[in-house]
Amino acid sequence: MTSIPPKLAVLVKGWPRLSETFIAQELVALQDAGHRFDIWSLRHPTDVKRHPLHDRFKGQVHYLPEYLYQEPDRVWAARQKAKGLSGYAEAYRVWRADLRRDPTHNRIRRFGQACVLAAELPQATRAMYAHFMHTPSSVARYAAIMRGLPWSFSAHAKDIWTSPDWEKSEKLQAGTHGAAFGATCTAVGAEHLRSLADDPKRVDLIYHGLDLTRFPPPPDRTPRALNDPFHMLSVGRLVEKKGFDRLIDALAMLPDELNWHWTHIGGGTLGQVLQDRAQAAGVAHRIEWKGACDQPEVIAAMRKANLFVLPSRIASDGDRDGLPNVLMEAASQRLPILSTPISAIPEFIETGQHGVLSDDDPVALAAAMTQMANDPGETAAMADAAYDRLIAEFRMDPGIARLSQRLSALGAGPD
Repeated sequence: MTSIPPKLAVLVKGWPRLSETFIAQELVALQDAGHRFDIWSLRHPTDVKRHPLHDRFKGQVHYLPEYLYQEPDRVWAARQKAKGLSGYAEAYRVWRADLRRDPTHNRIRRFGQACVLAAELPQATRAMYAHFMHTPSSVARYAAIMRGLPWSFSAHAKDIWTSPDWEKSEKLQAGTHGAAFGATCTAVGAEHLRSLADDPKRVDLIYHGLDLTRFPPPPDRTPRALNDPFHMLSVGRLVEKKGFDRLIDALAMLPDELNWHWTHIGGGTLGQVLQDRAQAAGVAHRIEWKGACDQPEVIAAMRKANLFVLPSRIASDGDRDGLPNVLMEAASQRLPILSTPISAIPEFIETGQHGVLSDDDPVALAAAMTQMANDPGETAAMADAAYDRLIAEFRMDPGIARLSQRLSALGAGPD
């Protein structure tokens, strides 16, 4: 990258994050397509490891004050500079209206971060693009109003389904300083957001897809013999919406004659709770908790496993998965897939054709795992079909081309 200030600013919740490879993949692809941009992160990294993909980003990473009290001098100086911007009064009015409906510390922090962003953005900046429709988009929106710039967003899952409709609607209306465009990675999410927009064309369905150059060709998988060990793998954060509590209950129901083993990759707040649950269920000796892993470690585990299991469900607060990239990653290694028909998962996996989508009830999950273990031929055929669909319909390139076109229309195209 050159030292010329970039025309685009990209906001993210945190950088780098092991659980958000879809963001890193997209940003590196935009960079490779000729877009120059810096990343502005609302949080500092917490993961010890990082993916090789993160090291391919060549721009600068700026960290906004994660908590305003931690950098009072920076926030104060930014606020004073922001007040001199032509759009500050309007941004303050919009924020105050939001604060009345959402009187939280987080909402206050968003405005402080927006002041810092507006004050510190290079003068060459022509547009902003935020990953996630909730907090990062709010910061982008307030800062964009201050600076008189267009802004845009990419929405995914939690940000769509747990944000209030009034906020989503206003971010999609031109007359309320809404986004120039919004992208989302699932058809179900696009339909919902289009219903809230003043112009449905403001919302694009852009699947993340998979950059297949980052993955080795699938291994030569020979059908597993029925008396061989049955190795299952899950990759995902240990949070409610991933459904691992019910999976543990299902594992306890598997028949005694099945020599199974389950490996979990990922961090999360429910780690100890789930390990205790496995211990109480009497299956802890068959489970390996590997914690957070980088991409090469994940791929290596996928190549060794016999079944990928992701029992996603809708959490009590409405949070849910979109179309988890990890399903496409499993398909890239011809690893058979067992999941659930939540949100956009059926947009990639048609049950009985590309894998199995089970109810997330433990009894149903146990029955599906047993069936797939006992019919390795049919299970392998579904994995082959998922791989073929990935190659034909879920490559990364078409989505990047559309996103590049959208950003270029805002004046932030390749040089």
